[in-house]
Amino acid sequence: MKNPIFDYVRRPDGSSEFEDFLSSIPISDAQKLLAVITKTEEHGLLVAQRIKWVKKLENNLYELRSEVSGNIQRALYFQEIDNKYLITHGFTKKSDKTPEREKQHARNIRDKYNKGELK
Repeated sequence: MKNPIFDYVRRPDGSSEFEDFLSSIPISDAQKLLAVITKTEEHGLLVAQRIKWVKKLENNLYELRSEVSGNIQRALYFQEIDNKYLITHGFTKKSDKTPEREKQHARNIRDKYNKGELK
């Protein structure tokens, strides 16, 4: 099994909701979330699941997980093809469960991507 490769879903202008999120949070939080992505790419999804860097939310919808001093950051993603995964967006988690509105937002982005409205 090949290690995963992560990228971001991009708007037609090339910008990314996930990059917007990263620039809106403290640098230490953004660095930790990016480190989780890098470590998941290096070590693979099985290791990442065991260490709880990633979690399956539902069919073809997952979250990357990081926490810095009580700030809990999440990035939602889906599998595009083979070992390529696309991050839809990120958010700061304030409760134990992933909010339904965040999952729905990720589904909407995934659907638009699959229709060719996003790249």
